Amino acid sequence: MKYAVGVDIGGTNSRIALVDENMNIVERTQFRTDAHDPIPTIVRLSEALKDMAGDKELVGMGVSCPGPLDLINGKVLNTPNLHDSWQDFPIAGEIEKVTGIPTYLENDANLAALAEAVVGEGRDYNYVQFLTISTGLGSGQVINHKIYQGAHGYGHEVAYAPLWRNGPQHGKIYPGGVEAICSGTAITERAKKAGLDVQHAGEVNDLAKQDNEAAMEIMDDAKEYLANFIAILIAITDPEIVILGGSVALKIPGFVQEVEDRVKEKVLTELKPYVKVRPSTLNEDSGLLGAACLAFEHAKDKEAA
Repeated sequence: MKYAVGVDIGGTNSRIALVDENMNIVERTQFRTDAHDPIPTIVRLSEALKDMAGDKELVGMGVSCPGPLDLINGKVLNTPNLHDSWQDFPIAGEIEKVTGIPTYLENDANLAALAEAVVGEGRDYNYVQFLTISTGLGSGQVINHKIYQGAHGYGHEVAYAPLWRNGPQHGKIYPGGVEAICSGTAITERAKKAGLDVQHAGEVNDLAKQDNEAAMEIMDDAKEYLANFIAILIAITDPEIVILGGSVALKIPGFVQEVEDRVKEKVLTELKPYVKVRPSTLNEDSGLLGAACLAFEHAKDKEAA
């Protein structure tokens, strides 16, 4: 039995998992990320891997990290929750030096998309589009089990995609960008600016159900512009399935179905029967599983070469 290592680096914690060829997580652990210096994190990762792997045959390691990343050169760029020495740090190469294991970097949304395409809701399809709507809004597309990266490695870095002229402002996101309208944080911020006492998007949705006009408008905007954006993606890339993950999509009742209904109103007539917008069926392990998938796919490519 061969194994791959999946690593998920977050601003607070880093997780590592040993995954077998059948995509089962055999063992896992986590430790606190040093958000200011990558070296202690790499050392902890290496130590955990030695304890976990033993004499098992490892084909490679996939590393999930929030973007933006330089995927061509395996570098962290200016990821919001990782600071100081992490910026422009060649994380993939440094991990490979320390562990001796072939290491591949991808952003978290791309790897979640890969996991969905291989073992999740998209496993029966060749053209899989994934969107996560949570704190932020991330995207990934997988074609025949291969992540679409684009010419410079920035394919599907969609948060800034402008949809609404002079639209809502959210952090550094371009005003009216899709993340500034549809993400959970953006929904909550808009509601607070409107004077609503809310802590998360679910509470905004609850107020909308109680006919609060401000909440109704904010939730309607989120669904409408997300549907617009998905319709644009369908028009450009024609995926077989669009999978939605993240807390907004999965914890707000009826959200995914309503977005699908709206998408069907916006696409070419001939495409309507093919529109499938579905909720993710994977749990929080999608990043780890996607990272392991990435390592296995690279190993297969090397064997075939």
